[in-house]
Order: sequence, then C-alpha cells, then structure tokens
Amino acid sequence: MTRHLVTGAAGFIGSHLVDALLARGDDVLVLDDLSTGAPGNLAAHERLEFVEGSVGDVALVDDCLASVDTCFHLAASVGVELILDDPLASLLNNVRGSDVVLAAAARARRPLVYASTSEIYGRNAQMPLHEGADRVYGPADAQRWSYAISKAFGEAALLGYVTAQGADMRAVRLFNTVGRRQSPAYGMVLPRFVRQAVNGEPLTVYGDGSQQRCFTHVTDTVDALLRVMDSPVTGGRVLNVGSTAPISILELAGRVIAATGGTAELALVPYARVYGAGFEEPTMRCPDTTLLRELTGWETTHTLDDAIRDVVADARRAATSLAA
Repeated sequence: MTRHLVTGAAGFIGSHLVDALLARGDDVLVLDDLSTGAPGNLAAHERLEFVEGSVGDVALVDDCLASVDTCFHLAASVGVELILDDPLASLLNNVRGSDVVLAAAARARRPLVYASTSEIYGRNAQMPLHEGADRVYGPADAQRWSYAISKAFGEAALLGYVTAQGADMRAVRLFNTVGRRQSPAYGMVLPRFVRQAVNGEPLTVYGDGSQQRCFTHVTDTVDALLRVMDSPVTGGRVLNVGSTAPISILELAGRVIAATGGTAELALVPYARVYGAGFEEPTMRCPDTTLLRELTGWETTHTLDDAIRDVVADARRAATSLAA
C-alpha cells in the first residue's frame, strides 16, 4: 500500500486522481486551501485524509511530505479569467507554491509529478507541439502569459532539482482536460457552454470560433498521471498529455447544443469585450504525445463526446438540485 500527497486535490483533476488512487487501494493525503476547489468533490473515505492549508506553508508541506511515499503537485491558480482578474497574485501563487513543494519533495527524497500546462507553448503555431518545441510568448504587457511563465518556472525548478540534487521528479503538460466536476467559473469553455445550454441561454463563443483545441477526458488524464508516476523511465522528463484530435470551438458549441437537445443559439463575442484590448488567443493547440506513448504505453480511451455527456449530466443534476 502506498500513501500519496495530492496538492489541489479538491479541484477538478485532483479529485478524479484521488478517486483513482483510492480505487486501487492506496492511501491519500490531500492538501488544499479551497480557494478554487470544493470539498464536495471529495467523498469521505477511510483511506483519505484532508488537510486544509496552503502549498506556500513550508512547515506544513514538509510535514505532509514526511508522511507520504509520493507527491502529485496539482495546486495552482488556473483559468484565463482568474489569471486576467489578478495576474500578479496568480503568478506569485504558482511560483511560490511550486518553489515550496518541489524543494520539500527534494529534501524528503519523494518522487513527484508536477502538473504543467499546454499554455507553456504560448502562441507557437507549429503543430503538433512536441516537448522540445519553442515557447513563444507575446509582449511583456500581455497579461495572459503570466500563467505560462509561472508554469515555466516550475518546470525549470523541477529540472534543476533533478540535475543538481538527483531528485526523482517529472512534469506533465496537460492539454485541455474536461469532464465531470469541472467548474465554469474561471473561463473553462466546455462547462460554460453546457451550463448556458442547460439554462436555455445562448452559447457565447469568443472570437469567430475558428480557434482549435484538443480536449482530453479527465479519466485519460488521470491514467497518464498514474502511469508517469509509476514508470521507472519518466524521471527528469517533461511529457505532453492530451488528445491529438483538434476541434474548433464553434464545432464544440454545436456538439454541446446537439447533446442538450438542439435548441440553444450561438452568440459570437469579440475577445476585447471579454478580456480587454490586446488579448492574444492561439489559433490552435495540438500535442505530440509520442514520447508519453513510448515510455508508458498510454493511449486515450474516451472521446470528447463522452466528456460532453458527463458534463451535461453534471449540469442537469446541479440544475435539478437548485430547483428543488
């Protein structure tokens, strides 16, 4: 039996990771300050321990790591709307949290998986994006890129600990994970579309909707996290995790409308109206996952339509609960 520390586990991906770890018989220690996560995402379990606190608390993180065998570091400020609302706080929160957790894991000699992001690649337009691709960011005053910069720091620090101290760490760059429990509150497009459709509102598509993304079912993302942690050959690596099937946001909206009964309308909204002047949105993001497949045997087993059905079911349950 193994005991794992999962930071940010009351959030969307973290809660699914906890479910998977408990299902295979492991123990889980959760560290979360509940700034964006929800306690209801975690079901009570005899092998689950919850600690409410910050990943910026050095003594607390050291205590947590001393009592576990591995660490999944998922805690972060995430979501375009949250980042743009307070870019400085988001940047510092991510940098300080990663600094504390990575340093503590290195001191304790605990294996660690660090959740990075496809935002790392910035506006690089050379698809598919492989792990060695250039990171292309916009001008310094484009606040959107503060999140990518904070995650780039985490990756660089991780590789520094691996090189300088022989730490057992690896990073995963997650591409648009979707599924049950994902909140629409911070700009995540699929739960926002689903909530609007279920509520009978127009689906607000930013820009002209031609921008393309690759959406990954959360079950497949969690499977990748577990494989990367368990593999003896992923240490010191940075690995892409994501579907390789791009879809335009306009087509995504159409699929949501079809899945919810086909009555909602679309409303195209300029980026500047939502995020202010000068906002930059990459036209496409598609990962090359060759390295992940070669090292771990990982493949996607769920479709985007599976995820849409899950998110629709979640939204309808929430709407029924509110009505009651």
